[in-house]
Amino acid sequence: QVQLVESGGGLVQAGGSLRLSCVVSGSIVGLSAMSWYRQPPGKERELVATVSNPYETSYADSVKGRFTISQDKSGKTLYLQMNSLKPEDTAVYYCKALKLGRNYWGQGTQVTVSS
Repeated sequence: QVQLVESGGGLVQAGGSLRLSCVVSGSIVGLSAMSWYRQPPGKERELVATVSNPYETSYADSVKGRFTISQDKSGKTLYLQMNSLKPEDTAVYYCKALKLGRNYWGQGTQVTVSS
């Protein structure tokens, strides 16, 4: 069993920064990739960034140059550093882990960027 818990969301002014965290509980054996997704109000969930074993990263075009995905040394905490935030970044952000062909999701954390 894998459990994911996100934190770090909140209200921030446009141009500001936030760092989201996702803590993985349970064994990380077989964990091959972790991702951040987001779901803006009234829209579909979309992929924001991914890191795969051991260090390959990818980003959505809309966040390139502003967001950074990373992991701690243990691999049990995932981060999303968000800089130069825009109102369009407002969404519920979700952490996702891929383990042995199965996806695991966190509960989400709200990020609101004011104009």
